[in-house]
Amino acid sequence: MEKEIKVEIVERKGKLTLVLALASLISAFGSSFQYGYNVAVINSPAPEMQMFYTQIYEDRYGPMTDSFLTLLWSITVSMYPLGGFFGSLMVAPLVNKLGRKGTLLFNNVFSIVPAVMMGVSEVVRSFEIIIVARFLVGICAGLSSNVVPMYLGELSPKNFRGAIGIVPQLFITIGILTAQVFGIRSILGNKEGWTIMLGLTGIPAVIQLLLLPFFPESPRYMLIQKGDEKTARKALQRLRGWEDVDEELCEMHVEGQSERAEGRLSVLNLLTFRSLRWQLLSIVIMNMGQQLSGVNAIYYYADSIYSSAGVKEDHVQYVTVGTGAVNVFMTVAAVFIVEKSGRKPLLLIGFGICCVACVLLTVALHFQSKLDWMPYVSIVCVIIYVIGHAIGPSPIPYVITTEMFRQSSRPPAFMVAGSVHWLSNFTVGLVFPFLERGLGEYSFIIFGCICLATLIYIWLVIPETKNKTFLEITKLFAKRNKVETVVEAGDSEIKEIGAESDEHKINSTFL
Repeated sequence: MEKEIKVEIVERKGKLTLVLALASLISAFGSSFQYGYNVAVINSPAPEMQMFYTQIYEDRYGPMTDSFLTLLWSITVSMYPLGGFFGSLMVAPLVNKLGRKGTLLFNNVFSIVPAVMMGVSEVVRSFEIIIVARFLVGICAGLSSNVVPMYLGELSPKNFRGAIGIVPQLFITIGILTAQVFGIRSILGNKEGWTIMLGLTGIPAVIQLLLLPFFPESPRYMLIQKGDEKTARKALQRLRGWEDVDEELCEMHVEGQSERAEGRLSVLNLLTFRSLRWQLLSIVIMNMGQQLSGVNAIYYYADSIYSSAGVKEDHVQYVTVGTGAVNVFMTVAAVFIVEKSGRKPLLLIGFGICCVACVLLTVALHFQSKLDWMPYVSIVCVIIYVIGHAIGPSPIPYVITTEMFRQSSRPPAFMVAGSVHWLSNFTVGLVFPFLERGLGEYSFIIFGCICLATLIYIWLVIPETKNKTFLEITKLFAKRNKVETVVEAGDSEIKEIGAESDEHKINSTFL
């Protein structure tokens, strides 16, 4: 067996330049914000929208049954995550063809068009146009939820990768809060304002379309996939704030040699690639845990949860806004602590809090009819759950997905992660009303068990990736994947050698 040689690279720490900060803010506001906004936008005006559905249907066909209205509304809610799933399937081909920034610019089509459709739905007297628009804006969210973290992860120096990687999730929470505020009945959550509220989702897309072209494409994409070193160098110089970027370019060249030898990975390649086996399983488990833990049950059906907890109807909307504000605050806190505390502790603490909150919420809902003060305990449990999810399960999986994969495997990895994310999201949105009806308060025990199972997996399998290069992260998974990472000093080549047989030899180069 070849002798392992440790390679230590001394590099200066990156800084948060104005270009990097603005690129992060514009891409996250133009894309991630819309994801969050459209998660919550139909929550508060639901009664007015359902009245509109009923009126249009009865004008055309006669009386509508309650069960058919429930079906139409469930389809309206679930079209969004279904569109997100299809958007995730488009990630790999689009980012490889158009680039990361190019895909975000193209994606604005899936926001502006449905925004117009939803805005005119009342004028053209069609609820079908809303359902189709929800699917299209779901495609926008499916693309943006995967491409923005990928884009920002490739723009960022490694010492800021975690903090900047949480920025998309921060804007998702801001989008949710904005929709909750607009949804207050005295603002836009009323008969006159709900179409305006739905149509506002196109404004961030227009702003991004105007401003993002002035910022650089991912240097890694330009050098490794397009072979354009001149553009990559200029982009790095703008992003880093200094002229000497040869060291970072050299690292990209080393990775680029591997890309040419190995070829671009498809999803099928990724599923059979031995050295990425546990990384792939980990992103599947984390994304399933993130969505099946019940977080979107709270966002999609927040009003009904608070009503069942005993909150008066007039006060529900304000409690919902308060929950959204807590979510934003805790995600901001995660941005500042992720580089100090690390990724793994935030995931463990977050899922642990969510698990305990689900159990306590079940108990509180069970006894709320017997004790006058118990509804307030239910509200506190929901807020504690939101805090737990905001510091770990919501933002960290995107960061780790970027860090666990290289340039060739990153697009299909995000495609897999996004597909699992949105299918799980779709499942919760579709199933939770029936769970709530069938199991009542005990439905949250299921979410608590999922949180616990995800926590155990993370504790046993996921390594800490804070402030590590892609090579170092790959070496952390090498033993579990039953490969050995060996560096040959002569040609900077990294070999992954199967522990059991030479049949599994793979020559590849990492950062």
